[in-house]
Amino acid sequence: MGRYLAKRLLSLIVSLVIASWVIFFVIEIAPGDPASFMLGINAQPDTIAALRSELGLDEEKFARYISWFTGMLQGDFGTSYTYRTPVAQMIADRLWVSLPLALYALTLSTLIALPAGIYAAARRGRSGDVAVMGATQLGVAVPNFWFAMMLVLVFAINLRWFSAGGFVGWEAGPFAALHSLTLPAIALALPQAAILGRVMRSALLDILGEDFIRTARAKGLSQRQALWRHGLRNALIPVLTIIGLQFSFLLAGAIIIEQVFYLPGLGRLVFQAISARDLIVVESVVMLLVFAVIMVNFLVDLTYALVDPRLRGRG
Repeated sequence: MGRYLAKRLLSLIVSLVIASWVIFFVIEIAPGDPASFMLGINAQPDTIAALRSELGLDEEKFARYISWFTGMLQGDFGTSYTYRTPVAQMIADRLWVSLPLALYALTLSTLIALPAGIYAAARRGRSGDVAVMGATQLGVAVPNFWFAMMLVLVFAINLRWFSAGGFVGWEAGPFAALHSLTLPAIALALPQAAILGRVMRSALLDILGEDFIRTARAKGLSQRQALWRHGLRNALIPVLTIIGLQFSFLLAGAIIIEQVFYLPGLGRLVFQAISARDLIVVESVVMLLVFAVIMVNFLVDLTYALVDPRLRGRG
């Protein structure tokens, strides 16, 4: 297990270094100068040059990359060009919205998908299976932003059970904060639940066709007993992969939902920073999201080794 863990840690470190290099230089070569954008089209060249010097944009790109990367290792993400505040503080403020939203949506997705997938697999070919598969097909096909707008129309405008947007803040209390995140979480969760439910069903059906399941059935276990005692654990490996990928997507890919519900999360922060050519904010937030994706994949790999010890010897 120690060797397996060491190899995964080395892979994580190499992936982070490569990702930081790609993120920095791809964003840096994007058209548009932050200093010119901030000063406007009528700014004088010497004024632009002075601002570039103040922001450190006149240094060589590689030197700026090293400064940015080593700063991140120490928890210093630099200072926003536009707001002139530490990027780390901006990220921390927005993370208290995006991270709970992603966890809330992932919890809803898992609670919906796993029972639905197990139910469909246990009733393969029957009406219950057809109904679940039809619902998941609809969930995959419907865009989450359209579904978000329908939720606002029904539950915020017509029924007035929820607000149409905004975030009350955690200082208003956990219940009030989670209440304001409920509609965005549902909008994010249902399409992911549809995908996860289909994967759960498919994985269970594959396992139920294995020899060890037939042996268990021959010893007197019913299909339901064989599914719960032997099939479910072995079917969790592909499901864990999807759950890990979904968390990464929910954290990094909620920009549209945050725009629909006007949530002050990381997605809106990136959108605003791109619009303002605030490169240091874009680079730092994207790097943080990449770190989250890589770390989740690392944890999923470790979970694989716990679920299936045979994988430890292949590391």
